[in-house]
Amino acid sequence: MEITRLSPDDEAGCTEAVALLTVAAKLDCPEWLLPTPRSYAAHLKYGWDGDPGQAYLARDDDGVTVGLLGLHTPTYDNTHLAWLEVQVHPDHRGHGIGSELVAYGERLARELGRTSVGTDNWDLPKANAFSLRHGFEQKAIEVNRRQDIAGLDWSVVQRLYDEAVQASTAYELLRVIGPVPEELLGGMVALTESINDAPKDDLDIEDDVFTPERLRAYEAAQIAHDRTVYRVIARERSTGELAGHSVVAVEQERPNIAEQHDTAVDRKHRGHRLGALVKCDMLLWLREQETAVTQLDTWNAESNAHMIAINEQLNYHIVARAIAYQKPL
Repeated sequence: MEITRLSPDDEAGCTEAVALLTVAAKLDCPEWLLPTPRSYAAHLKYGWDGDPGQAYLARDDDGVTVGLLGLHTPTYDNTHLAWLEVQVHPDHRGHGIGSELVAYGERLARELGRTSVGTDNWDLPKANAFSLRHGFEQKAIEVNRRQDIAGLDWSVVQRLYDEAVQASTAYELLRVIGPVPEELLGGMVALTESINDAPKDDLDIEDDVFTPERLRAYEAAQIAHDRTVYRVIARERSTGELAGHSVVAVEQERPNIAEQHDTAVDRKHRGHRLGALVKCDMLLWLREQETAVTQLDTWNAESNAHMIAINEQLNYHIVARAIAYQKPL
């Protein structure tokens, strides 16, 4: 088997990678929101926020793509960590390909000075057994939920919105498309840090470190992915402090698809229904602005009971559970 690094400029290689992900998803998680070759290439080039990872294709002696390795070694924070993603074509499983890709990824991580490695997989018996067999320990459970926008009861959204408005009279809402205005940048950096209060469970990870440069890099990366970013921001009227926000990205390539990127409330502003307020206002705004959207995906730690409770009121259903693993190198 030959393992070679995949360049984001390799259109054929990115198409091969997505084809492998697609056939694997049919067996492992048919509802998984897959990338397109174009968005996969953008992710390799720009990452989520200007900190891209690497991908490696594994081919057999006949040149057939049999496996895919993703490796992310963060540079903004958590510089002790490497994260591996391993996929093997269903027709070629059980022949040691996955084990060879894990070993290859761990070797790269060591060369980069990383002392801990993480991975995740769908909550399936064989996948869990594979991770445990390679010395990983279960550290967290993450859940992918999807909102059926087409089947949403808008009277429920409006009721939740009205109740949240009554509980948050000290706040006003701002709506922003694309990059945040410069005058809001400092406040948005501080507000974005609130995501660090979300449960980490048993993962050995540090808080994310946010800067104006990182926030701008995130916005540039989303533009490079052909996504339109919508933000609803709650601002305290008396102080001008940014207190909470919700961020959703809508694909231009597939305009029926939206993804929840962040919802967070600053801890000193909690207790005013701001989470429900910004999420419901976002839905009402998208109904006006993005009429083609039919689904909205989000991810939460299974232990994040508060956010899950809001999502369940908004017609989200579980797509799949994923198990996060980690081990020292």
